Amino acid sequence: MTAQAEGACAFAWRNYLLRHSGISENDSRRSALYHYVTNLCDAGEYNFDLLQIAAVVYLKKLDELHDDRGASIAADQALADCLESRIAQPNT
Repeated sequence: MTAQAEGACAFAWRNYLLRHSGISENDSRRSALYHYVTNLCDAGEYNFDLLQIAAVVYLKKLDELHDDRGASIAADQALADCLESRIAQPNT
């Protein structure tokens, strides 16, 4: 796993634990998060900011949907929306 992926996962997981006090450090959601972010990196995404956004959205959607595949799809869509908005912004 790249340093960007490690950092994005650590950021998302730390914030997740702050909001969910009863969750263990070794919860299965953490490994699912690492798997998701690693897949993003394997697909060529290395932008730290975008990885953080995708990681946070992934955990949020995982809680809402209770489904890894649905959470991945929702996080992928959030990532695509971020990329689209960055492309639409003129360079300053």
